[in-house]
Amino acid sequence: MSRLPLSFGCGTLMLAATLDTAPGTTGLLIVSGGNEIRAGAFSGQARLAARIARAGFPVFRFDRRGVGDSEGENRGFRHSARDIAAAIEAFRAIAPQITRVVAFGNCDAASALMLAGGAGCDGLVLSNPWTIEEQAPDQSSDPTPPPAAIRARYLEKLKNPREIARLLGGGVDLTKLARGLARAVGPDPAPSSLANEMRTGLTRFTGEVRILLAAADRTAQVFETAWEAIGESGDPRIRRCAGAGHAYVEPEHTDWLEAQILAALRA
Repeated sequence: MSRLPLSFGCGTLMLAATLDTAPGTTGLLIVSGGNEIRAGAFSGQARLAARIARAGFPVFRFDRRGVGDSEGENRGFRHSARDIAAAIEAFRAIAPQITRVVAFGNCDAASALMLAGGAGCDGLVLSNPWTIEEQAPDQSSDPTPPPAAIRARYLEKLKNPREIARLLGGGVDLTKLARGLARAVGPDPAPSSLANEMRTGLTRFTGEVRILLAAADRTAQVFETAWEAIGESGDPRIRRCAGAGHAYVEPEHTDWLEAQILAALRA
């Protein structure tokens, strides 16, 4: 395995990319979320690419227009379909043995792939899709969870004897608890038009789809509530990682994410 820096064209602009080489005929395209560069937060995507390549699958990462080392204007995830399509074309050109491309995207990268109807990929691994319209996504964003998610969180705490002991022993901020309970009894938000657009885009895709949700991540909780609100309750494509945060940074969560991606690549 080797790691190759490269560039490719998207219209008249040049975008930066990195290829982790491997002999496999199925390749992984990693689409960065937010305004992250292709290495990912704390080089998380670079490490993921290395691990997937060691398993035999080539991995292509890139900076979309206006991000990192790429030219152009950053117009956000809603306008990234051309970037993704150009990256797939470049991936196939530099790794001509590839007959199948699976894309992985976290946060608004997952949303971009859904809006683009899969963008020409053969399989999709969509993690913690972004469905919040009034707030620009970035990797430090902490959206307020919907009432349903807050209720689920408190029910989980009530099952934990340690949390009950903390409450009875005065170890809980009662003001914060009261604010949380007030939000928990409120109505769930109306379905977002973004979630509807994402569902419409995904209906155009005929390949295998995995929707990964980090159970402790608020973006994932908001997505699940929005997904249920538009009639996708009980979606069999959803898989949940208990206790995981947005970037799956704990070793057991990283292993879970890698296993999910490898299963999609081997399908």
